[in-house]
Amino acid sequence: MNQSVIKALKLLDLFTEENPELTLKDIADRSRLPKPTAYRMLTALEVSGFLYKTKETEHDSKYRLGLKLLELGQLVSDNLEVRGIALPFMKQLAEEINEVIHLVIVNGSEATYIEKVESTRALRLYTRIGKSSPLHAGSGPKLLLAFLPKEKQDEILSKSELGSITNKPISVEKLREELRTIRNTGYSYSIGEQDADTTGISYPIYDYSNKVIAALAVSGLSSHFEGENLNKIKEKASQTAVYISEELGYRKE
Repeated sequence: MNQSVIKALKLLDLFTEENPELTLKDIADRSRLPKPTAYRMLTALEVSGFLYKTKETEHDSKYRLGLKLLELGQLVSDNLEVRGIALPFMKQLAEEINEVIHLVIVNGSEATYIEKVESTRALRLYTRIGKSSPLHAGSGPKLLLAFLPKEKQDEILSKSELGSITNKPISVEKLREELRTIRNTGYSYSIGEQDADTTGISYPIYDYSNKVIAALAVSGLSSHFEGENLNKIKEKASQTAVYISEELGYRKE
């Protein structure tokens, strides 16, 4: 564990509502760090956007918390909101179709699973809350990739290695064509891309600005995703994604 990183991040805890601005001397004294050490850590936090320098003199400097913390805080807040709103609907959907339900978001250049409701079946998928996976593998991640801005999408697809989780070959051109289909049809479908013998189907969740912020993913044994049962899964999952989106302020144009 990198103790320097931990010590640097602990400096952020020194800023409070009562003390929103601190000098270098204040910080060195309160953290019991040598002044040069504290200054190096504060400089790193400043460059990263976690702090900004409000004043600098020959003898001292003053710092406040930076906007990066506001940005990260808003991201956490948004994710907590969609989780809290989506979970009751996910539980209801799981009761109706008895398959595993996931809530997936974009996290940098990956997809992260932020909520999960199990089925009562014996099947256990290798997913957990907090797990990240490539954006090109699985119905939920692929749906999110399909609705990313073109620049971000091209950046991800331009990587030299689009590895497969289940050792199935991946063609970038075929993937691009699939992403276009997902945007046109409004849902994503995958077979055996994250777990062998499983199928996934995902629908977009929109926020108040009509932006796709998450994917509602249904996963289970491929044998369950056939015929009338597949139609039922698609109908129920699609409607659930709309309900969640409407709770987030989405209104279909």
